[in-house]
Amino acid sequence: MSAAAIELGGRTTAGPTRWRAGVRIADAAVAAIVFLGGFVIFEPAPYELLLIPTIIVWAVFGLRFNLYTLPLTVLLFCYLAGGWLSFTQLDTFGKPFIYMATTTFLAASSVFFAAAIVENPAKRMQLIRNAYVYSAVIAAAIGVLAYFEVLPHSDLFKRYDRAMGPFQDPNVFAPFLVLPLCFLARDILTRRLRESVWEIGAFLIILFATLLAFSRAGWGLAVFAVLVTAYLAFAGSRSSLTRFRLVAYLVGGSAAVVLMLAVAINIPAVRDLYVQRAHVVQDYDEGRLGRFERQQIGFFLIQERPFGLGPFQLGLMLGEDEHDMWLKGFTVYGWLGGFSYIILVVWTLAASVPLLFKPRAWTPIVQCTFAVYLGHVVLMHNVIDNDHWRHLFLMYGILWGAIGAERMTMRESRREEARIAVPAALSIAGPERA
Repeated sequence: MSAAAIELGGRTTAGPTRWRAGVRIADAAVAAIVFLGGFVIFEPAPYELLLIPTIIVWAVFGLRFNLYTLPLTVLLFCYLAGGWLSFTQLDTFGKPFIYMATTTFLAASSVFFAAAIVENPAKRMQLIRNAYVYSAVIAAAIGVLAYFEVLPHSDLFKRYDRAMGPFQDPNVFAPFLVLPLCFLARDILTRRLRESVWEIGAFLIILFATLLAFSRAGWGLAVFAVLVTAYLAFAGSRSSLTRFRLVAYLVGGSAAVVLMLAVAINIPAVRDLYVQRAHVVQDYDEGRLGRFERQQIGFFLIQERPFGLGPFQLGLMLGEDEHDMWLKGFTVYGWLGGFSYIILVVWTLAASVPLLFKPRAWTPIVQCTFAVYLGHVVLMHNVIDNDHWRHLFLMYGILWGAIGAERMTMRESRREEARIAVPAALSIAGPERA
């Protein structure tokens, strides 16, 4: 292929018509994969069925990796290596093999999304953002309608009288909705209300579904991430009028949300479950082999087991899983995987912070993603196992794609400056020599 040809998903815009069609197909595939991430009630989900062949075909026809996303690739490889090494501690390999194969696939999805974004950051991030929002609105609507038994076979979309939409667990459904919630919140807060009618409607649908999931971690994540998103939008704005509007909308929106909650709580079924779930500590957290005691036991076990325990082993020993991402990083993925994941988190945060106020078209998407990712790190990782959450690995792909895109942009800018500077220097030096 010539240098002028369009590679599948590449930045180049000149070339044969068939390669332009290839770019459109690649973009459509990215959007479709992200959209299908909201429908995982059965496994293998459509998400996996489309992503696996897409990665293979894209890799053959021009998916390119660069050094700027190499830390993500290397650290995820070490994370996976630790998990596979934990098999040395196992007697049976059936379910653990499927578990680690899933982790491997999800890690590959992060690298794939990062590479796809670097090739065309503005367009690809917008595609991902839009597909995610549409997926979340549909999934949220399914969850709300099923909760009130409006849909046929509503029991498929709720569990323990909690909305879970087209997911397998309400505690995964609610966190999945938070990133699109932040996308919409930022749009509403930074625009005039008459320009955000659709966004307001979509926001309320997603917010109501998050409430009906009755996930304490999901509630906390939503509040935290929306507030961080609002702060980043406020801090990044240079217009006093925009800042005033943002604060006014935030106050008014908060009042509207409180009113919506008040109305919802008047529904007896909602009120009873809300009162039950509103307690910070539940019965299964305390007591003999409750969540907290299991985590203490697990902490001492990993000090003696550098290769970890292996997938599912702590649950088999103590009756329940870790419900702590940091602990699980060591019990399932050993010291190699546990420390690699910690390094990945720290590196991701450190490399993402400088991007939050860059004058780039994709900065609003990066701000929202960072806010939700930070919420996962400081909140969700401490109370739930999320090493198999598709949207978490998508966020790694978005952030590292943005990191790589920024480094590429800066490199190209320096090259352009050097190209301009050399002729200028020669023109100045010429008369002096004469």
